[in-house]
Amino acid sequence: MFTGIIEAMGVVKKMARRGSDAQLEIDTTMNLDDVKVGDSIAVSGACLTVIDIKKETFTADVSAETLAKTTLKSSKAGDRVNLEKALKIDSFLGGHFVLGHVDGIGTIFEKSIRSNSILFGFETEKELGRYIVQKGSVTVDGISLTVNRCEKNRFYVNIIPLTARETTLGFKNAGDAVNVETDILGKYVERFIHPDKEIDTAFLSEHGFIK
Repeated sequence: MFTGIIEAMGVVKKMARRGSDAQLEIDTTMNLDDVKVGDSIAVSGACLTVIDIKKETFTADVSAETLAKTTLKSSKAGDRVNLEKALKIDSFLGGHFVLGHVDGIGTIFEKSIRSNSILFGFETEKELGRYIVQKGSVTVDGISLTVNRCEKNRFYVNIIPLTARETTLGFKNAGDAVNVETDILGKYVERFIHPDKEIDTAFLSEHGFIK
């Protein structure tokens, strides 16, 4: 489990395909002294297991499922990635509960400067839109962000200059792809309310929630 508070950026050193899977080797200035083989590190929001460590470099396996669901499938040497080590029990929860299980890929459709912050607009797959709510939390490339507003399968966030400098979002532009993980709480609530039926406007109307 993670918090969405990025600890450092890394740079892809090598992306090696292994059949339908892959191995990713990453250089980083993040302190790896407390990381051991078998530990989890979120790489741009995707939880990966460390299989080798060499000073300022670590290697992780990337499964076929992760490649299919994330931007890691197009990783190449020189690409920047966001990094966060797994949450410790005694750590501050500065963001929100992030599992590192990416739901899908989104696309930046807007990036504009607003005073000292940057406004980003993201477009996601249609089925992810229902889990993104105004003033709720969402994870983009591993970064915990607050949703300013949302409409159908689009949502908007503001990032401060520090986030722009310290994460990959500061280097991305309209048209670039990002990993999106929605808040797990919404998924569980939906499942508990009605495990066999999709919660849509028709369902809410039928039960008197909307007119």
